[in-house]
Amino acid sequence: MRVAMLTREYPPDIYGGAGVHVTNLVEALRRLCHVDVHCMGAPRPGATAHQPDPALRDANPALGTLSADLTMADAVGTADIAHSHTWYTALAGRLAALLYDIPHVLTAHSLEPLRPWKAEQLGGGYRVSSWVEQLATTAADAVIAVSSAMRDDLLRFNPELRPDRVHVIYSGIDTEVWCPQPATTASSMLAELGVEPDRPMVAFVGRITRQKGVAHLVAAAHRFHPEAQLVLCAGAPDTPEIAAEVSAAVAALAATRSGVFWIQETLPARQIRELLSAATVFVCPSVYEPLGIVNLEAMACGTAVVASDVGGIPEVVTDGVTGSLVHYDPADPDGYCTGLAAAVNALIGDPTTARRYGEAGRLRCEEVFSWPRVAEQTHAVYRQLGAG
Repeated sequence: MRVAMLTREYPPDIYGGAGVHVTNLVEALRRLCHVDVHCMGAPRPGATAHQPDPALRDANPALGTLSADLTMADAVGTADIAHSHTWYTALAGRLAALLYDIPHVLTAHSLEPLRPWKAEQLGGGYRVSSWVEQLATTAADAVIAVSSAMRDDLLRFNPELRPDRVHVIYSGIDTEVWCPQPATTASSMLAELGVEPDRPMVAFVGRITRQKGVAHLVAAAHRFHPEAQLVLCAGAPDTPEIAAEVSAAVAALAATRSGVFWIQETLPARQIRELLSAATVFVCPSVYEPLGIVNLEAMACGTAVVASDVGGIPEVVTDGVTGSLVHYDPADPDGYCTGLAAAVNALIGDPTTARRYGEAGRLRCEEVFSWPRVAEQTHAVYRQLGAG
């Protein structure tokens, strides 16, 4: 069986959960079948890279993406199955199915109708991305949802989609890469940053986008225990406007309390692992999250999690066992911030419970979220479609 894996992201250019998913899935799947990776961007080893048409350099970014989809579809004629990820490659997968009469599997990592803030970034291109996503999703031979909540959303927004075509396969976590890291010497990244090892620390890792709820976390941090330090590893803002908003909010927070640190560059995995392992609590304040791989990363590092109860997060973070879930109501942002602060402060004040949550989270990652298991389930979907 020869699989054409279609993705926007692939190492070394990874910026989100979909890229992490594809990278690990490909590695695990290659033990079961032949996988050719087709990605977007600069040439790189291990994949065929496709670039947008240079004539569209100044066009809406959505059009450039679709032009790369055309070359991607043209390149996969020897595949037995096309497997696309996110709307960025959905059209390539659909075209490959039509051109070569092969099955198209689509993994849904998010849904455009549930990310209206993307219109700030793409303008009219957001309507294009939404159209492409719906077209490809409803026509796909199989759709993989990364959580049961994601499956429910897919069926709700795509009433033409047959339920028997939608399979729930969680994302995974490499528990050998993501594992508790002992405290290191004064040369560590956190020591150089100025984080005090004897004070509790709250951590966040994610992009600066409406989806990730960074503004809610910064607002909640005004109510954190005075001893709590906050380390924000937050970069890649969607727009200059949201970058300015977060910058002003962080500055206002730092003016009222000590121990506020903002890392704006993308850190390598080893440094994120150091951050997560050292944290008393990891906070995921997302307002939309089909699964939330970052929660798995924190749990695998043995860290308690405080997260919103949206999307697939409750399928990852077990409330009262591996962390605390806080209800998110878009009509009551202040209530949400109050809830985040209360949950964080409860764990800061009870380090025994925080450690117990961290240990339980690590065990849950080992038992439920392994990449070999994800690959086997994905391969089973291919076989059901008669590929290869």
